[in-house]
Amino acid sequence: MKKFIITSILAALVALGTTVMAQDYPDEYLGLPGDNLNLYAVMKLFQESETLEGFERSLNDENSRINNLDLNGDNLIDYIMVQDYVDGDVHTIVLRVELNRNETQDVAVFTVQRFRNGSVQIQLIGDEALYGRNYIVEPIYDETQNPGYTGRPVNRENITVVRTTYYEVAAWPLIRFIFLPNYVMWHSSWYWGYYPSYWHPWRPYYWHYYYGYHYNWYPHYYSHYHHWQHHRYTRYNDFYYSGIRAHSPMVSNRIKEGGYRNTYSRPEQRRDGEALYTKLNPGQNTRAQDNTAINSQGRRSVSQPTREQTSAGTSSGTPRRSTTTVNDRPVTKSSAGQNTNASRRSTTTVNNRPVTKSSAGQNTDASRRSSATATNRPVSQASSGQNADASRRSTPAVSNRTASRPEPVQRSETARTSRPSTPRASSSGQRSSRESKAGTDTRKRENAKGSANEKSSRSR
Repeated sequence: MKKFIITSILAALVALGTTVMAQDYPDEYLGLPGDNLNLYAVMKLFQESETLEGFERSLNDENSRINNLDLNGDNLIDYIMVQDYVDGDVHTIVLRVELNRNETQDVAVFTVQRFRNGSVQIQLIGDEALYGRNYIVEPIYDETQNPGYTGRPVNRENITVVRTTYYEVAAWPLIRFIFLPNYVMWHSSWYWGYYPSYWHPWRPYYWHYYYGYHYNWYPHYYSHYHHWQHHRYTRYNDFYYSGIRAHSPMVSNRIKEGGYRNTYSRPEQRRDGEALYTKLNPGQNTRAQDNTAINSQGRRSVSQPTREQTSAGTSSGTPRRSTTTVNDRPVTKSSAGQNTNASRRSTTTVNNRPVTKSSAGQNTDASRRSSATATNRPVSQASSGQNADASRRSTPAVSNRTASRPEPVQRSETARTSRPSTPRASSSGQRSSRESKAGTDTRKRENAKGSANEKSSRSR
């Protein structure tokens, strides 16, 4: 019974360890030293380079974060040399590392073959000691896939495949360079203990950190390149593998002894590698932050409704003024077709009440008199059809919290009261003159009657 319990516990521990291994090591994991030189990144760098010298320099640049190899175990990055070997119309470009003064190890090899029609095919083949057999990376050519393909499954996450042709490959800058008539076959001038002055070795990263950085590049890698299962260059074994390939027994012994296992011992550093990618590539989409980007876009679309609510006929500057708020109340501005000044003054608010402008065609005096109403009553002003001067005079300055200025109202009221005052004064003068004339006539008549009476009395 005790033996059965112990066996069950051991089985559970093994299953748990297998599950943890599956979580910590993704599909790209090989468990070989080649994990620390991403051949997809190397192919991308080759496509972007212009010369083999520039390609070698960028490949060994710490800022490119492609080379993470430490094959001799000295805890320093190895310098990768680039050597070109020509076989007719085929360039065999070898990536090689010197482990010490006596031992050399090939890392990978490009085979670049040009055909008579000018097209070019290229493959990047990882050395079998570092990557296993038939680890081949190439562009996704516009051709039918081989039905017998049994490559390593990779989680592509709905990657959009970008296919290319042999003629497009021939247009790569570096491929055009090596097929120039005056091209001189390139061999790196550096070797063990003698390296360029601009290069200084650095401590290698743990694999999870290195993978975490390249993790966000995999959608791009898999869009343009894929894993293939056989060599396209027919003389690969005869020309390169049997005649040129350099292999160090040190690497094979260290693999058997588990000398490279320590580099896989920091799974928690994968997040740090992803954070490094985000820091060095701001603004680029990341696989780890896809949901955050979507949510941010959603928030931005909700916070900008006015652009969708603006009519199609407005000018480029009008949507920015389509809706404002005065005293926490919306103010709808005039429709399209008005000029800038008119759209700025198309609607205002006086004491939290809307101000409606009058129709076009009113003259300046009418618009000036129309703005003379009381503070809490609607004020009629000139619309956008009037010219700039009329609309400028028709709108009194209104504060967001105070009523309209009293001065125009006082001036207009004074004008109204002063205008009828003159006719009233003239009419009263006329009445007084008429009354005085009437009194004079009455006195004359009375005097005439008195004189007549006196004459009659005298005659009697």
